[in-house]
Amino acid sequence: MSAISGTAARTPATTVAHRLAPMTTARLDAVMAIELAAYALPWTRGNFVDSIAGGHLAQCLLDDEGAVTGYCVVIQAAGEAHLLNLTVAPAEQGRGHASTMLDALIVACREGRATQLWLEVRESNQRARRLYRHHGFAEVGLRKAYYPALPGSAREDAVVMRLELGGPAR
Repeated sequence: MSAISGTAARTPATTVAHRLAPMTTARLDAVMAIELAAYALPWTRGNFVDSIAGGHLAQCLLDDEGAVTGYCVVIQAAGEAHLLNLTVAPAEQGRGHASTMLDALIVACREGRATQLWLEVRESNQRARRLYRHHGFAEVGLRKAYYPALPGSAREDAVVMRLELGGPAR
Protein backbone atom coordinates (compact mmCIF):
# COMPACT_ATOMS: atom_id res chain seq x y z
CA MET A 1 0.00 0.00 0.00
CA SER A 2 1.27 3.43 -0.78
CA ALA A 3 1.94 5.96 1.91
CA ILE A 4 -0.31 8.90 2.45
CA SER A 5 1.59 12.04 1.61
CA GLY A 6 1.13 15.72 1.19
CA THR A 7 -2.29 15.84 2.80
CA ALA A 8 -3.23 19.07 4.51
CA ALA A 9 -6.57 20.21 5.87
CA ARG A 10 -8.02 23.45 7.07
CA THR A 11 -11.42 23.31 8.66
CA PRO A 12 -13.70 26.10 9.84
CA ALA A 13 -13.20 25.06 13.47
CA THR A 14 -9.43 25.54 13.37
CA THR A 15 -6.82 27.54 11.51
CA VAL A 16 -4.07 25.00 12.17
CA ALA A 17 -2.87 23.08 9.10
CA HIS A 18 -2.58 19.32 9.46
CA ARG A 19 -0.63 16.80 7.42
CA LEU A 20 -0.21 13.05 7.48
CA ALA A 21 3.18 11.48 8.06
CA PRO A 22 4.31 7.93 8.75
CA MET A 23 3.81 6.60 12.26
CA THR A 24 7.26 5.94 13.68
CA THR A 25 8.48 4.54 16.97
CA ALA A 26 9.58 8.10 17.84
CA ARG A 27 5.92 9.18 17.67
CA LEU A 28 4.55 6.29 19.75
CA ASP A 29 4.57 8.17 23.07
CA ALA A 30 2.23 10.77 21.56
CA VAL A 31 0.12 8.07 19.89
CA MET A 32 -0.21 6.19 23.17
CA ALA A 33 -1.20 9.36 25.05
CA ILE A 34 -4.07 9.85 22.60
CA GLU A 35 -5.02 6.16 22.63
CA LEU A 36 -5.20 6.13 26.44
CA ALA A 37 -7.24 9.35 26.51
CA ALA A 38 -9.66 8.17 23.80
CA TYR A 39 -10.46 4.60 24.87
CA ALA A 40 -11.36 2.74 28.02
CA LEU A 41 -9.89 -0.40 26.39
CA PRO A 42 -6.96 0.95 24.34
CA TRP A 43 -4.54 -0.74 22.00
CA THR A 44 -1.21 -1.54 23.57
CA ARG A 45 2.08 -0.01 22.52
CA GLY A 46 2.94 -3.47 21.20
CA ASN A 47 -0.06 -3.35 18.84
CA PHE A 48 1.34 -0.19 17.26
CA VAL A 49 4.91 -1.52 17.18
CA ASP A 50 3.67 -4.68 15.46
CA SER A 51 1.71 -2.61 12.92
CA ILE A 52 4.77 -0.54 12.05
CA ALA A 53 7.03 -3.60 11.90
CA GLY A 54 4.46 -5.50 9.82
CA GLY A 55 4.49 -2.83 7.13
CA HIS A 56 0.89 -1.74 7.66
CA LEU A 57 -0.10 1.71 6.52
CA ALA A 58 0.29 3.53 9.83
CA GLN A 59 0.02 7.30 9.68
CA CYS A 60 -0.06 10.17 12.16
CA LEU A 61 -1.96 13.40 11.68
CA LEU A 62 0.39 16.22 12.63
CA ASP A 63 -0.41 19.86 13.30
CA ASP A 64 1.78 22.66 11.94
CA GLU A 65 4.12 22.29 14.92
CA GLY A 66 4.54 18.54 14.38
CA ALA A 67 2.36 17.45 17.31
CA VAL A 68 0.37 14.26 16.80
CA THR A 69 -3.37 14.98 16.81
CA GLY A 70 -4.59 11.66 15.37
CA TYR A 71 -3.53 8.46 13.68
CA CYS A 72 -4.74 5.56 11.60
CA VAL A 73 -3.65 2.01 10.84
CA VAL A 74 -4.72 -0.03 7.78
CA ILE A 75 -3.67 -3.50 6.65
CA GLN A 76 -3.93 -4.56 3.01
CA ALA A 77 -3.96 -8.10 1.63
CA ALA A 78 -5.53 -10.02 -1.26
CA GLY A 79 -6.97 -6.91 -2.91
CA GLU A 80 -8.74 -5.73 0.22
CA ALA A 81 -7.90 -3.26 2.95
CA HIS A 82 -8.98 -3.33 6.59
CA LEU A 83 -9.08 -0.21 8.76
CA LEU A 84 -7.82 -1.32 12.17
CA ASN A 85 -7.67 1.99 14.03
CA LEU A 86 -8.60 5.60 13.29
CA THR A 87 -8.39 7.95 16.27
CA VAL A 88 -8.39 11.69 16.83
CA ALA A 89 -7.25 13.22 20.13
CA PRO A 90 -10.34 14.01 22.22
CA ALA A 91 -9.47 17.73 22.33
CA GLU A 92 -9.24 17.81 18.50
CA GLN A 93 -12.48 15.94 17.72
CA GLY A 94 -15.25 17.62 15.79
CA ARG A 95 -12.88 19.56 13.51
CA GLY A 96 -12.94 17.28 10.47
CA HIS A 97 -9.67 15.49 11.22
CA ALA A 98 -11.17 11.99 11.05
CA SER A 99 -12.66 12.84 7.64
CA THR A 100 -9.29 14.15 6.47
CA MET A 101 -7.59 10.91 7.48
CA LEU A 102 -10.36 8.75 6.05
CA ASP A 103 -10.31 10.59 2.70
CA ALA A 104 -6.54 10.08 2.46
CA LEU A 105 -6.86 6.41 3.45
CA ILE A 106 -9.43 5.78 0.74
CA VAL A 107 -7.10 7.31 -1.87
CA ALA A 108 -4.15 5.23 -0.57
CA CYS A 109 -6.23 2.04 -0.64
CA ARG A 110 -7.24 2.71 -4.24
CA GLU A 111 -3.63 3.43 -5.15
CA GLY A 112 -2.71 0.15 -3.45
CA ARG A 113 -5.19 -1.58 -5.78
CA ALA A 114 -7.65 -2.54 -3.03
CA THR A 115 -11.20 -3.04 -4.28
CA GLN A 116 -12.84 -2.91 -0.83
CA LEU A 117 -12.12 -1.27 2.51
CA TRP A 118 -13.51 -3.03 5.61
CA LEU A 119 -13.82 -2.03 9.25
CA GLU A 120 -15.54 -2.90 12.49
CA VAL A 121 -17.01 -0.28 14.79
CA ARG A 122 -18.68 -0.58 18.18
CA GLU A 123 -22.43 -0.80 17.74
CA SER A 124 -22.83 2.01 20.29
CA ASN A 125 -20.44 4.37 18.47
CA GLN A 126 -23.06 6.31 16.52
CA ARG A 127 -20.70 9.21 15.77
CA ALA A 128 -18.19 6.95 14.02
CA ARG A 129 -20.91 5.03 12.19
CA ARG A 130 -22.27 8.34 10.82
CA LEU A 131 -18.76 9.33 9.70
CA TYR A 132 -18.26 6.05 7.86
CA ARG A 133 -21.72 6.16 6.24
CA HIS A 134 -20.99 9.74 5.12
CA HIS A 135 -17.90 8.40 3.35
CA GLY A 136 -19.91 5.73 1.55
CA PHE A 137 -19.47 2.73 3.83
CA ALA A 138 -22.39 0.30 4.08
CA GLU A 139 -23.25 -1.68 7.20
CA VAL A 140 -23.02 -5.29 6.02
CA GLY A 141 -22.95 -7.44 9.15
CA LEU A 142 -22.63 -7.81 12.88
CA ARG A 143 -19.93 -9.57 14.89
CA LYS A 144 -21.55 -10.65 18.14
CA ALA A 145 -19.58 -9.96 21.34
CA TYR A 146 -16.59 -8.78 19.28
CA TYR A 147 -15.27 -6.06 21.58
CA PRO A 148 -13.93 -6.77 25.07
CA ALA A 149 -15.99 -5.57 27.96
CA LEU A 150 -15.20 -3.24 30.79
CA PRO A 151 -15.37 -4.91 34.21
CA GLY A 152 -18.99 -5.49 35.15
CA SER A 153 -20.36 -5.12 31.62
CA ALA A 154 -21.04 -7.39 28.65
CA ARG A 155 -18.91 -7.63 25.52
CA GLU A 156 -20.12 -5.34 22.75
CA ASP A 157 -21.13 -6.25 19.22
CA ALA A 158 -19.28 -4.79 16.25
CA VAL A 159 -20.97 -3.46 13.15
CA VAL A 160 -19.06 -4.61 10.06
CA MET A 161 -18.84 -1.94 7.37
CA ARG A 162 -17.56 -2.08 3.81
CA LEU A 163 -16.68 0.52 1.23
CA GLU A 164 -16.57 -0.56 -2.42
CA LEU A 165 -13.58 1.22 -3.93
CA GLY A 166 -14.63 0.72 -7.53
CA GLY A 167 -11.82 -1.50 -8.69
CA PRO A 168 -8.08 -1.08 -8.88
CA ALA A 169 -6.53 2.35 -9.29
CA ARG A 170 -5.59 3.21 -12.85
